[in-house]
Amino acid sequence: MKNKVVITCAITGGIHTPTLSDALPYTPEDIAHQAIAAAEAGAAILHLHARDPETGAPTGSPEVYRRFLPVIKQGCDAVVNITTGGSPDMTPEDRLAAALTFSPEMCSLNMGSMNFSFHGMGAKVGEWKFPWEKQYIADSEKFIFRNTFADIARNYELLADHGTRFEHECYDIGHLYNLAHFADRGIAKPPFFIQSVFGILGGIGADADNILFMRRTADRLFGSDYVWSALGAGRHQMPVVTQAAMLGGNVRVGLEDSLFIGRGKLASSNAEQVTKIVRILAELGLEPASPAEARALLALKGGDRVKF
Repeated sequence: MKNKVVITCAITGGIHTPTLSDALPYTPEDIAHQAIAAAEAGAAILHLHARDPETGAPTGSPEVYRRFLPVIKQGCDAVVNITTGGSPDMTPEDRLAAALTFSPEMCSLNMGSMNFSFHGMGAKVGEWKFPWEKQYIADSEKFIFRNTFADIARNYELLADHGTRFEHECYDIGHLYNLAHFADRGIAKPPFFIQSVFGILGGIGADADNILFMRRTADRLFGSDYVWSALGAGRHQMPVVTQAAMLGGNVRVGLEDSLFIGRGKLASSNAEQVTKIVRILAELGLEPASPAEARALLALKGGDRVKF
């Protein structure tokens, strides 16, 4: 796909809370609306979490997913990617429930356990929309994001019969070696879609040298058997994805990863972030890949074989 870049948009996530941005979608209607708009702006893949529509809290409930997945499918042709990361307070079973119910083309798969903290996000908030938010953010300081080898193997095993492929989220160099381990065992099958994550407290930093190092390590471990993408958390979002594109990679944006569109300015929607990276890519002589091109590149089963 010469000069084509696969844009993933992560619509809501399980980290940011409603008080932090009025643009963060949490009702099924808003999640569907913003997802479709992001696809229209140029996103080929939609990375999706669910939220309790009454409180905005992350949820793994298939019944909540059921309220927006069919709407998104009817409204656009983008690849639907359901999280298996969930949120800090979900059990492994909660995190897998929606993927096993709906058999999507793609799921995220976190490639290692780690400290994962965002406790500083609430420092400047004076009044919260919902009572759960403040403690949820504060508790992340003592959170260990569990993704053991047994957990990862279970995800591969349970979703194997669904034909679902994975967005392998790698928050550090060691996570690439974890994926190589599963590839060596014949459990992970190429082409591997690797999403390198930069700038999370507990993971690799968003320094330019780290981005290049992550790419070179993936090249060494996987050769031509992988497709590389990158995301940057918070203020690192656009610099990281721009560098990734310049290195021949693909990109991920969205309100899950950053609530901002520029320095000190909150984004008005997911589509605004997609539109911005499309503009940057155009300046580099690149253009967004279509959903059909993304499906071919990543060997996906097609939207007609999902269960929603």
